[in-house]
Amino acid sequence: TTIDMGRVSQGVLVERTFHFKNTGGNAVLIADVRGSCGCTVSKSWPREPVPPGGTGAIAVSFDSEGREGLQEKTITVVANTRPSTTVLMLRGEVIAPTKNH
Repeated sequence: TTIDMGRVSQGVLVERTFHFKNTGGNAVLIADVRGSCGCTVSKSWPREPVPPGGTGAIAVSFDSEGREGLQEKTITVVANTRPSTTVLMLRGEVIAPTKNH
């Protein structure tokens, strides 16, 4: 549920994918995937039900433009699961360019 982006240069668009397996007895249907701010966007997720034993992937991107230092961004997944929301996290450090005086 957490992906460490490591150290990222400011201005870089980071794309990562969360993979999951349906370990329940019913198909999982994802209703929505939302980032905690405009800099974190869900790009794609399964639109069809994921059957028991099936796998899926949720692709997200993080725009480091204008960010600096440690970053922890959440992505909330709403589905027919218990609990109905699952929080994923992107974590990393954005390194700003060195300023020359």
